[in-house]
Amino acid sequence: MTNYRPPLLNLPPVVKNLLIINVILLLATYVVKSKFGIDLKQHMGLYFPSSDFFRPHQIFTHMFMHGDFTHLFFNMFALFMFGRVLESVWGPKRFLSFYLITGLGAALLHVLVSFIEYNVAVSSLSPDQLDYFKELAAQGKYIPGTISEKITSIMYAPTVGASGAVFGILLGFGMLFPNTELMLIFPPIPIKAKYFVIGYGAIELYLAFLNRPGDNIAHFAHLGGMIFGYILIKYWQKNSNRFY
Repeated sequence: MTNYRPPLLNLPPVVKNLLIINVILLLATYVVKSKFGIDLKQHMGLYFPSSDFFRPHQIFTHMFMHGDFTHLFFNMFALFMFGRVLESVWGPKRFLSFYLITGLGAALLHVLVSFIEYNVAVSSLSPDQLDYFKELAAQGKYIPGTISEKITSIMYAPTVGASGAVFGILLGFGMLFPNTELMLIFPPIPIKAKYFVIGYGAIELYLAFLNRPGDNIAHFAHLGGMIFGYILIKYWQKNSNRFY
């Protein structure tokens, strides 16, 4: 396969609309919060399924919400740089399917890992202790460095962002264009896409299991996007005469 790069500003339709939707929703989050005191992230971000704030639609809507401009910028920059290439190769329908499936797969792995972490955290608590910590968490109160902080972060902190789908896109780009050289910002050196993806995945895996207190990044969601992206591409490859 030869490397293919579409014109820089000639955005394919799905990438263009995803960029617009994500920007509009972040602006709406700021406006609605300022004007009406309503935090859209609490309604559209993904909560743990047993949380009082969980709603089924959040499984889908959380992919289009972001915490702040920096969070949005890095996700949308990656979508712009790599997503437009994949959509130009795959076409809009297949690219959108890939984006949504990797995003949903990321959420699935994130929720599964959160479920395991939650059950491990509360396994040593009595029913009364668990009710007490849940009540503290519901009120936004917790004791740092204790089980109550873990319960709060799992039960009452919404997950937002397109990162799972974006990591799926990075994986897809690395698989389709493994020898394309990318220029890192820091350090400013060229690196082949396949090594960039492998390195990024290794870092995310390390950080996921490091599980530092106060780390509010959903590393397993990032890994989930890459895993589901890999499975989907391999499925397409197996059931098609073409790689894409």
